[in-house]
Amino acid sequence: MTDVPEGKGGAPDPAHPRPSTPRPEHGTDFHASIRAARTEFEQHVAQAKHEFEERNARIKQRTGRDLIRATAIGVGIGVITVSSLIFVKWTFVLFALAAAVLGVFELTRALQAGGRRIDLVPQLAAAVLLVVSGFLGDPWLHWSMLFIAIALVVVWRLLAQMAAQDGREYVDVLRDAVASGFMTVYVPFLASMAVVLLREEGGEWWVLAFIIIVVIADTGAYAAGLAFGKHPMAPRISPKKTWEGFAGAVVASLAAGALLAQFMLGIPWWAGLIAGAVLVATATVGDLGESMLKRDLGIKDMSSWLPGHGGVLDRLDSILPSATAALALHHLLAPLAAS
Repeated sequence: MTDVPEGKGGAPDPAHPRPSTPRPEHGTDFHASIRAARTEFEQHVAQAKHEFEERNARIKQRTGRDLIRATAIGVGIGVITVSSLIFVKWTFVLFALAAAVLGVFELTRALQAGGRRIDLVPQLAAAVLLVVSGFLGDPWLHWSMLFIAIALVVVWRLLAQMAAQDGREYVDVLRDAVASGFMTVYVPFLASMAVVLLREEGGEWWVLAFIIIVVIADTGAYAAGLAFGKHPMAPRISPKKTWEGFAGAVVASLAAGALLAQFMLGIPWWAGLIAGAVLVATATVGDLGESMLKRDLGIKDMSSWLPGHGGVLDRLDSILPSATAALALHHLLAPLAAS
């Protein structure tokens, strides 16, 4: 039997240890790759964020809107509006009432700051009377409430002036009374017309359709004006509105009207073109009208309640006059759905 030398095939020789083979550090390389990838990703995110903020700042400087906040708030309002119309129809009345009350509050404060004496309490009462009477569905009641509301705010103003006895001039008192009556018609009465339309058969779809068309027209004007706007439309009233933006609003509203007519309202596509043309006209007039009012008052926005948009009236300026137009369009075009 051959003896096995110590350290060769037997127990390792402590005096002559075997050379150790270095093991590759796979775990260390993997973690290093992860860290490098994460760092690169963070750099890309930071660069994209920086570029987006710069672009948003340029848009804000050009249009006066904070794009991020405006989009987020617009989406939120849209979700509430659509949900109220589709799922629980009567809750839209609460939405319309809240919009009318907030709009009245904003306009009252703006007119007061401009030197007019407007009484908030009767204006709020008029808003409730008109919106609620519009939902009750009796046309005679609704029109009666309009005359009662105007009489309420005008008489209240005259009695308040008599009690004040401050020597205010007759012309100023007359202007205050006219401004009070105008405000009642401009905000709560026009808002109530959307509620009147809601009461019609399938009215919730017509309300939703006209709001969509107005919003799309505003979006089309915003995008086209931002991209191509060079020729001011009404420089003395609203310097940032351009004819290119108006063209974008027309194209967008006509397309939206034709599509909604076919797939939501069940009327011919050409009737949708008529609706789109009428609504883009009323929306533009409403927008320019509110801009003229703000220019006369020397303010940029009615309030700062809706970041990126301004105030409630700054969002309702196109919708308020379009509600009456939508009600007329419903009476004219809805019978086409049965033919």
